[in-house]
Amino acid sequence: MGLSDDCLIGRGLNNPDPLVREAYLMAYDYINYVTADPGVSLGPAPTQVTAALRHAGDELLTRFPIFFRRWPRVFQDVTEQTACQVLVSILDEHFAPTRRRDLAWSAVLSVFVLAGQLALHCQERGMASVLPQIQECVGRYVERVICPEIRHKGGWEGFVFRFGEKQNLEDHVKNVCCWSLLLLCVGILSYFVWTRRKT
Repeated sequence: MGLSDDCLIGRGLNNPDPLVREAYLMAYDYINYVTADPGVSLGPAPTQVTAALRHAGDELLTRFPIFFRRWPRVFQDVTEQTACQVLVSILDEHFAPTRRRDLAWSAVLSVFVLAGQLALHCQERGMASVLPQIQECVGRYVERVICPEIRHKGGWEGFVFRFGEKQNLEDHVKNVCCWSLLLLCVGILSYFVWTRRKT
């Protein structure tokens, strides 16, 4: 990325296509989320899709930490000038036409998580100034390679369904019990009011 690209930073967030705009928002929000200083709250995710990405990224990093230990070696020679080139070359290899099959939501997730790991690597090595370029680079990549297939899948709703935080069974049972108890109380009160009016 050269200086001429700096004026394009953030431009994808204003894309008229909501599908593409969401992809850029995911890139910006997720990289801001993973590179936030400890103890600094970013507040809630701006959309359901970005919330699902945050949740799925955290879960992936928690469940498979050994997989992510190799990235520092892969990124060891990255500089501010080469960060986006390295990221795109890894993604191009992963999404090469010869390897492409039906696009899985897990593959889409991996794009953002990989970009987040690169952003963390750059931040830890004093290259935080490259983070907006990485955000825009990921957004452009998703717009160019992934959005056309997501459009055929009906949009980002499938991503939210697949990766959104699910209510656990215990909470669901509590909700059902509370609503049942409330309905029972309303029924009993209605019965007593009805019997009093009759007499």
